Order: sequence, then structure tokens, then C-alpha cells
Amino acid sequence: MTGKQNTHCGYVALIGAPNAGKSTLLNALVGSKIAIVTHKVQTTRTRILGVAVDGLNQMIFLDTPGIFEPRKRMERAMVAAAWEGAHDADIIVLLVDATRGIDADTRRIAESLKDKKRNVILAINKVDGFKREKLLPLIQEMNEIGEFTDTLLISALKGQGLDELKQKIADYLPEGIWLYPEDQLTDITERMLAAEITREKFFLRLHEELPYATTIETEQWKDLRDGSVRIEQVIYVERESQKKIVIGKGGSSLKEIGKLAREELEEILGRRVHLFIFVKVRKDWSEDRERYRNMGLDWVK
Repeated sequence: MTGKQNTHCGYVALIGAPNAGKSTLLNALVGSKIAIVTHKVQTTRTRILGVAVDGLNQMIFLDTPGIFEPRKRMERAMVAAAWEGAHDADIIVLLVDATRGIDADTRRIAESLKDKKRNVILAINKVDGFKREKLLPLIQEMNEIGEFTDTLLISALKGQGLDELKQKIADYLPEGIWLYPEDQLTDITERMLAAEITREKFFLRLHEELPYATTIETEQWKDLRDGSVRIEQVIYVERESQKKIVIGKGGSSLKEIGKLAREELEEILGRRVHLFIFVKVRKDWSEDRERYRNMGLDWVK
């Protein structure tokens, strides 16, 4: 199939302010969980690639970190990764959270996209529960701020409007051979996916208690003779007080998070998982070049 001249393939960047629903949309479009989803802002820290096939079309989606006004080095690196994803894409989908409306971050993104010489689709997300007439002022204002080829109303969580979104994307895909095998959903490694799944469980379990300056790395992955896998992970925090929060009283938080992560990994991997999580204090790890490389982020000043 990939050798036919009438196949189409292209990169599609999903961008927007933090918590606009980009990761939920990516998972829905790909049909599998490859990006973690939490209520904590800036959950996505680097670009995550997802591949979807629809007929003769292969859509390569880039889930990017939320774009906002960065202050710290990691925030600058995340925003830089998001804009790099938009720069590399053939098509851009700007997500706007209908429940939040047009905030300063969304306004800046829309204005910046005016300079991008490519197709930009405006997707108003989380519209379930809204009547169309209630959304008309939002649609009108967004189109006054930015320039969009199309404006669609979707609910990534409910699956509403996603078929129309995929069709619009397909209309703009350049002709060309597919860049990934038909059955490949992402380029994320199993080691990285395992770390992301555990990080999601930490975010969901600890909410605001969890310090933002944390990261999880899969340090060991060993396939065992019985078909199971032994995974050892380390969560890095910057202070001893943060370590206590992550572990919890009597190790309760760490045990619960490990259980939830292990169960989901077993479902994803289709085999038994032996998961071991350790917590280490590494002062100012967010200023460590090696940590940025492990997360797929560029070191920025």
C-alpha cells in the first residue's frame, strides 16, 4: 500500500494552552493510549508522536506541551518543543478549551500562528454540554484574532466531531508514501511509556501535593524467562521534604501508585510486570542537562 502514488502522509501538530485536551485528543485519534492525561497543567513535557491510518491517509500527530509564558528553564524548554513541533508540521490543529474560553495564552498562540504559512484548523474542544449558539461568540472572536482554514466543534473525551476533524486533516495532507508501518502507533519506547504511565499515576494520586519539579526514569528493563518483565524506575525530586510526600505515610502513596502503574502496564504490554519504584533526592535536577536529554528536551538558556 505504501508504494502507491495516491497515498497521502503528513505531520499534524496539536497545539494549545495547557490543559486544552491535546493528549486526550491524540489518544482518541490514534485509538490507543500513548500520552498520559491528568488535571495537572503542563503534564506533557515533550513532543509525543502518534500515528493514525484512515484509508489511504497516514496522519502523524505531534502532541506538544502546552504553550504559556515560561519562567523557568524547563518551562522554556517545553514551550520551545511545542513551537518546534508546530514548525515541523504540515498541518496545525489549535485546540481551545470551550469551558475556559480565550485566555492570554490562547490569544498569543492564535496571533503567532498568523505568520505560519500552512493550514491551521481551529478545534473548539470540550463542547459537550454547550449549545452551539453559546459558542458562537467564542468562535467569532477566535477567528478575529487568528486566521484558520476551518473551525470545528469537538469533544476529544466523548469522541464528538473527531470524524469530521480527521476528514479535514486528510483534505490537507500532502501526497506521498507512508513514513511508518501500518500497525505502528507511536515512536515512543516501552521504557519511556512505562515511565510516563507511572508519572501519570503520581499526578492523579497526589494532585497538588506532588511537586512539579519531579521526573521519573526507567533505569532497568529486564525480560524474564517466564515472559514477564522486571522494571525498575526512579523518581527524582529536589528536596527531602518532597521525597516524604511522594512516599507517603508508611509508604502508602508509593505502594498505591506502584499498584496502579503496574496494572495498567500489564494491560498495555499484555504480560506480567514486576515494577519497582525508588525515590531519590537530586538537588536542582531540573538544571541538569542529562535529565533534559532523557526527556527529549533541548537545553535552553
